[in-house]
Amino acid sequence: MKLFDCQVCSQTLYFENTTCERCGHRVGYVPEDQDLYAVVRVGDIAKHHWQIKGDATRTFQFCNNAQYDVCNWMVAGDDPGGYCTACRHNHTVPNLSKPGNDELWRLMEIAKHRLFYTLIELDLPTIPRSVDPKEGLVFEFLEDPSAGKRVMTGHEDGRITIAIAEADDAERERRRKAMREPYRTLLGHFRHEIGHYYWDRLVDNKPALKHCRDTFGDDRRDYGEALKRHYREGAPANWKDSFVSAYATTHPWEDFAETFAHYLHILDTLETAEAFGVATHPHGIAQAEELSAEVDFAPDKALSIRPLMKAWLPLTFALNSLNRSMGMGDLYPFVLTPAIIEKLGFIHDLVHGYVGVTRPDQPEMAPYAPVPENVPPPASPTFVGAEQDFD
Repeated sequence: MKLFDCQVCSQTLYFENTTCERCGHRVGYVPEDQDLYAVVRVGDIAKHHWQIKGDATRTFQFCNNAQYDVCNWMVAGDDPGGYCTACRHNHTVPNLSKPGNDELWRLMEIAKHRLFYTLIELDLPTIPRSVDPKEGLVFEFLEDPSAGKRVMTGHEDGRITIAIAEADDAERERRRKAMREPYRTLLGHFRHEIGHYYWDRLVDNKPALKHCRDTFGDDRRDYGEALKRHYREGAPANWKDSFVSAYATTHPWEDFAETFAHYLHILDTLETAEAFGVATHPHGIAQAEELSAEVDFAPDKALSIRPLMKAWLPLTFALNSLNRSMGMGDLYPFVLTPAIIEKLGFIHDLVHGYVGVTRPDQPEMAPYAPVPENVPPPASPTFVGAEQDFD
């Protein structure tokens, strides 16, 4: 993610800020510009119209969900719906009459808005239910119905369900340990489930389908039986050779979704590193040259997966080393083998429209992922990935 600052006092801002902590100006995010602005109220106060500080050419309103302190995005002043690009996809949100649900919803929206930041950056389609009643993208944030029964996070025909219990850090950590996962985050859930959505949108019955099957395997395998087998037998002993997580071994759909989520992790983190001018230049070790990297490019504009991997592997080795110095576990508990990098390369090419296309920089499209040479893997893996009706 890029960095933001206040146009009034130059204070650096976080993506989620609603006000500048230094000068107190209200700030709002304009997704069309992909920028966070200091804004001032204008016109009839009852209409809650705002303009960017120093720019009287456009008028905005805050998303309707700003009143609940869960969204800082803006929409056009004359937008009749009043919901931003991210919130217009909500169908069911937590019941705010229940104590604590307001904070859980806020955390859900932080993760979802970070997801949409990247989707907008990549210009990926997000078709709302109002446009496509059968398969348009819609979110359900659901509570467990009763003690002992759990909402299952998942995706079906554009409908993404996220259990709000996943926004509770203690509960999510309990589930992570119970499932023996080294990594489980709320943002990871969103990125995984949106991967299923884009399999439907970009792969199923599309020219990319054959390439996808060549990379991830035959998705026509019975999914229900594959799930039963996974929970009965677990992942194969050698799964780390070819899969980013144990869960990815379940079925080609899950392998695709896990890899898609992982790609978004890499893209967003590298963009943040680029914004901070991060570079790694270790010294005093034999592999200093292999672990040197400059994150001096726009990751979302890369023509192939190669520059991302060339920067990512040294960066994550450095991040893990810093975490260990603080007595913490690895920030990045994954190993990327050539087979996994090839899958990430397919995702990169898919979201950029390169699959099956001959490009001047790469006359041959296979393999999808040229692998950096002599770069050691970082660590050790596994990643699993009230009504508000806008239909």
